[in-house]
Amino acid sequence: MQFSHSDAIWQAFPELRAGALHARGIHADADVEAAIADFNAIAEARLSQAQEGEFPEIQAWRRGFSRMGLKPTQYRCASEALLRRFRQEHVLPRLHPLIDLCNAISLAFAIPMAVFDAEKIVGDLQVRRARGDETYLTFGGESEHPEPNEVIFADGGENAHARRWTNRQSGLSAVRATTRSVLIVVEALHASAGDDIARLVETVADALARHWPAAKTAMLSPVSPHFEF
Repeated sequence: MQFSHSDAIWQAFPELRAGALHARGIHADADVEAAIADFNAIAEARLSQAQEGEFPEIQAWRRGFSRMGLKPTQYRCASEALLRRFRQEHVLPRLHPLIDLCNAISLAFAIPMAVFDAEKIVGDLQVRRARGDETYLTFGGESEHPEPNEVIFADGGENAHARRWTNRQSGLSAVRATTRSVLIVVEALHASAGDDIARLVETVADALARHWPAAKTAMLSPVSPHFEF
């Protein structure tokens, strides 16, 4: 199986920097609370200085959403949505140790992270423009079709595993207690994204390795756009 961004995405967003990780042997018995507390403390400290909308990582995604024809305050990237909720409630709901850990890391870096159950992906997965006939399963169990030209994560079975790029993932490949293999994708558009994505990939890999088998990682670029998993 392979993950990639289409050539059209790289051309339209040359500032994009991305990384990917694949991990097997996932289980829901890990105790990640200490790590979550450390990452939450980083987010708390940063939010005490400015609201998430002022972070360069978030501002860059807002500009990206505007370029996709989306209203940034209506559709937010995943990390902005998490930071906004965390700023208001100072805690995020617990879903699964892996997701809880990744959410905390996303808060600390202010960078969106997509986490997919790899066994729910059919064939290859690519970030590309939608035709409009792909199928997206909501967390409520309803089927939708993305808008034509919308940026989605699409697999070989014409499933949309995320809509509006980093806005919302699908219930189809959501991590559950039965998940054993995951694909994690991190993406950023801000000026220091290259260094930050490299540091983020290393941080996620180290954090995962404390509880699950080591993850395979890769940095993605127009000259090296594919990740085999």
